[in-house]
Amino acid sequence: MEEVEFKNIIESVKSDIKSTQFRIIQNINSELINLYYRLGKVIDDNWKYGNNFVNELSLELKQTFPDMKGFSTRNLSRMRVFYKEYKDIQNLPPAVANLPWTHNYILLEKVKEYNKRLWYAEKCLDNGWSKIILVHQIESDLYQRQKDNPKLTNFDDKMPVMQSKLAKDMIKDPYIFELSNIKVKFKELDIKKAMIEKIKNLLLEFGKGFSFVGSEYKISTGMNDYYIDLLFYHLELRCYVVVELKNDNFKPEYIGQLNFYVTAINKSIKKDYDNKTIGLLLCKGKEKMSVEWSLDGINNPIGVSSYEIEKYIPKNIWKKLSVEEEKNV
Repeated sequence: MEEVEFKNIIESVKSDIKSTQFRIIQNINSELINLYYRLGKVIDDNWKYGNNFVNELSLELKQTFPDMKGFSTRNLSRMRVFYKEYKDIQNLPPAVANLPWTHNYILLEKVKEYNKRLWYAEKCLDNGWSKIILVHQIESDLYQRQKDNPKLTNFDDKMPVMQSKLAKDMIKDPYIFELSNIKVKFKELDIKKAMIEKIKNLLLEFGKGFSFVGSEYKISTGMNDYYIDLLFYHLELRCYVVVELKNDNFKPEYIGQLNFYVTAINKSIKKDYDNKTIGLLLCKGKEKMSVEWSLDGINNPIGVSSYEIEKYIPKNIWKKLSVEEEKNV
């Protein structure tokens, strides 16, 4: 068995175990969230009595259930806000009901638009984000980058409908690579080196399903050797993803180079059970028509996105990433 194939099997097994553990926790969590919703209704129904009612309720609950947390006056007031936000919906959305309480209140505080908040809740469940990672994704405007922005790809023409939709959903525009270890004046090689040094952060930005295969991945034609910037295997799409990074604006010739690399992976390491390899070109900037014309006539599925380099990351984010990415990426 090849190393890549073995690694993919192991990752699938790990993912299954983690999902099962998560579902067990979810059932308990869902009951608690629905309890908080009902408590929020009680508080709202008696809001005419003001803070005195909340204070007395908090005291009674703490005395009756000394081993239970969450009955502070502040948290009870949050339950009322939670109830008021969702009271017009017949049932709590599954993503909301299955999220931990802290995550739910972060979403209520930071995301005011309902559909946008629900999208983050669903992504949070899918990816197993901690509360720190959730705040980080909201503040980096992941919704706009992944959900709202139009994607420049030829996926619809080159892939089955469902796989094309999933592939487009995985793409962000722009990508934000937070590389605190990069030089002030950086070159393309510096970016690639910094990415590999912070590979867990890189995987977090690429998103769920990406398994790292290698950097400067060597492919040979017999007479010549070529090196792919970054090679991944996507566990949900069941295909290799070739990533090429350019430290300048889009040029049509970049598509030809990436198309060659995608074909090379299909010819050299792709198995019969793998889906067609996808190419992803990352540039500092791009012009829509130039990209669309360059993709016209290309047989392999290829997407083009821009990227930004963020050098400063708050210490609390880095500290949590070092721990949480082990669990969540």
